[in-house]
Formats: sequence, structure tokens, C-alpha cells
Amino acid sequence: MPRYAMVIDTRRCTGCHSCTIACKIHNELPVDVIYNPVVTKGPEGVFPHVHMEHLPLLCMHCANAPCVNACPTGASQQREDGIVFVEEAKCVGCKACLMACPYGARVFVPSKGVVQKCNFCLEQLELGKEPFCVRTCHQKARIFGDITDENSQVFQLVHKEGAEPLLPELDTEAHVFYIRGSEAKML
Repeated sequence: MPRYAMVIDTRRCTGCHSCTIACKIHNELPVDVIYNPVVTKGPEGVFPHVHMEHLPLLCMHCANAPCVNACPTGASQQREDGIVFVEEAKCVGCKACLMACPYGARVFVPSKGVVQKCNFCLEQLELGKEPFCVRTCHQKARIFGDITDENSQVFQLVHKEGAEPLLPELDTEAHVFYIRGSEAKML
């Protein structure tokens, strides 16, 4: 069984928001709902030493997912391949999972009365395709794959190139990893 993960190289991200737009279109999200925002930090410094970072954020698909543990109805679940998802039919909109997520990666959709989030485009994975945010990234800043496969690019980037979770001190065992320039670690 694969264990899906994503690596985001912030040194390559230009903040174009193609990932955000593709996600919104694919998931038919309301205007005020975003699963995949890109936060820009900077610019900081003085020319010619100016630094800026674009940091795409999304559900971290944690192995130790606080949101799953907090859900009183079992709507927040984790598959064997590690993908965390919300079964909307079971969601009562109590927002316990939203409050439990330390990354702020869940959103309440008032028109539906449920909490939603990134699910790595499950239906695309079942078709053998990568998530839309990965496929639409012009700069190839997002890499998706099986972190248990030693031959995968994700495995190599995490285990040999130093990609790391956004907030490792949380011990959630996040499965979205980041490669950040040394001057970019501002967030």
C-alpha cells in the first residue's frame, strides 16, 4: 500500500496561484472557500539582497491527524494510504476538526453546513493521475508520490534532500514537506 505525500519547493514557487485556481475549479468551491492558499512573505531586505517566499498551504495529511481524533461523528477519516478526508454525509458542521487542525487547513462551508478540505484529489488518484495542484504548477514546485517507495522523487527529496514538514515540533507526522531556501524560512 502506498503512503502518499507531497513536497513543495518554495524556491521554485512564483506565487502565480495556478494551484489555487485549479483546486477551486475542480472542486467547484464557492468564492470564499480555498483549500489551497498561497501565503506570500516579504519582500524583506535591501536591494540587491531582497528575499520573498511564496508558501502554498494545504491539508498536511498527518499520520497523527488531530482533526480525525477530534471529530465526534467519524466524518473526518484517514485512509490506509494516509489521505485524510471528510465524509460529508457524516459531517454535522460542529467544527471540532477545524479547531483541532494546527495548520488551519479546513474550511467551513456555510451553504453546505459542513467542513471541507484538500483530499489530494482522491478521484484523480483513483484514475492514476496526480492532484490538480501538482499538474497545473508551471514551475514544478509540487512533487507528489509514494513516500514509502525508495525510488520515488518524494522519497528522495524527504530522505536525501532535506525536505521537512512545515511545523515539525507539532509531532503530527505531516505528509506535506517543504524545501525552503535558508533565507526564506520566515514563516
